[in-house]
Amino acid sequence: QVQLVESGGGLVQAGGSLRLSCAASGLTFSRCVMGWFRRAPGKEREFVATIAMSGGRTYYADSTKGRFTISRDNAKNTVYLQMNSLKPEDTAVYYCAADIGKTYYRTISTRESEYDYWGQGTQVTVSS
Repeated sequence: QVQLVESGGGLVQAGGSLRLSCAASGLTFSRCVMGWFRRAPGKEREFVATIAMSGGRTYYADSTKGRFTISRDNAKNTVYLQMNSLKPEDTAVYYCAADIGKTYYRTISTRESEYDYWGQGTQVTVSS
């Protein structure tokens, strides 16, 4: 049974930082492309960041580039999202996701449809 469990969300003031974690089980984590998405109130879920299975390639949404950093520890089956310089518009439920369909170690995935498994989400609220 595949499980993705996010943690680290919470309430933070604008300009602050949070670090999200996503612990994976039930899959071969080192062969998964991992991603973070978010859904703000009243909006569609959107792509935030992705990291290749090797960890050697990352890609970010324009809205998060330069402020967020995705990383992974394949020994711990965990992917992280370090969020700095947070803005009120970053308020959302953040989801991690696993894409098990890729084979090339540097492949990334930016579309929801590419991902096979999703976590339940963790709330991030940024106050102004």
